[in-house]
Amino acid sequence: MKSIDIYLVQALDNYPYSLEDTLTSLEYALSYNENNTQTLCLYGRFLTEQFKQYDEAKTYFQKAISVDLNAVEVYPHYIETLLKNEDYTEAEKLIAFALKIKGIDVLIIKLTEVHLHERQLHIKTALKLAKKLYLHYYDVESKQLIDDTIARLKKKQNIKRNKK
Repeated sequence: MKSIDIYLVQALDNYPYSLEDTLTSLEYALSYNENNTQTLCLYGRFLTEQFKQYDEAKTYFQKAISVDLNAVEVYPHYIETLLKNEDYTEAEKLIAFALKIKGIDVLIIKLTEVHLHERQLHIKTALKLAKKLYLHYYDVESKQLIDDTIARLKKKQNIKRNKK
């Protein structure tokens, strides 16, 4: 196993339970290969999830995709970062692009599309898209995730109705 692989595995193993060890492993991994898409992706996640540094995280995700457009592990995290940063137009374009990539987890990408509409308070559209997610699940956990998403959206839809 190459050094880069060892440090990446250490970073993945440590995240999110030992942030200091994760960061140290990521720094080593990037020093060995600054173009490893998984390392760049985890660094972006680290910045988004732990420090809410969305713009800086976006640069890591962008670099990962520029290295390999087919780096399927990057897209769900990059899209979530865009959503958290309220970059909705950019997120919509990235979702459309990601769905064309062979090997992408269609359920997860389409779920981010639901989140996009939900964050914009387009609840009716989000609910319609969420119901179509059943076409893309293959395990019990995913079905539960879809059920929970639909239930949440229905509650929000009721709240919007009662507001009017």
